[in-house]
Amino acid sequence: MANEFQISFNESKTINAVLYIVSRLKRKDFHKVFKILYFSDREHLNEYGRPITGDKYIAMNDGPVPTNLYDIFKSVRGDGYFKEFGKAFEKYFSVVDWDIIRSNKEPDLRKLSKTDLKHIDKSISLYSDMSWDEIKEKSHDYAWSNTARNKEINFEDIIREAGGNDDYINYIKEQNLLSSLCK
Repeated sequence: MANEFQISFNESKTINAVLYIVSRLKRKDFHKVFKILYFSDREHLNEYGRPITGDKYIAMNDGPVPTNLYDIFKSVRGDGYFKEFGKAFEKYFSVVDWDIIRSNKEPDLRKLSKTDLKHIDKSISLYSDMSWDEIKEKSHDYAWSNTARNKEINFEDIIREAGGNDDYINYIKEQNLLSSLCK
């Protein structure tokens, strides 16, 4: 089932969220960054009706992966379909040892709201010390389990995982539709 939400990827917010996360993690690999973002987006979406990044998550074997950010990381690494665009992101971060993110710039916190930072901080607090296997297991939640591997996770399932019910999901859809019509 395709997402009915009209949510757009916010590249600037995502990059600054990554820089913020990386500045606070010990283990700064793709997997850890992806999972911290997933949990942050999931909880923010449920509480405020919008994710932080606007990225779409794919249900991969090791858990949810933000598809646009993954493409950016691979391009910086020098591989993937969009590798020619990697230079544009190198001012923000580098990829070393295949999947370790090294920040090349401080995050611009003006790009992130107080609620964005609240949920990122909460996710860092809850999950940053988890091992690869622990955070993988934690991310294999209802939304991930309810999605075929390598397919997009439905925002409705992400909200349900965070505790939202059908009435709340319908309310968010209505608000989202109204917001997209007013643009």
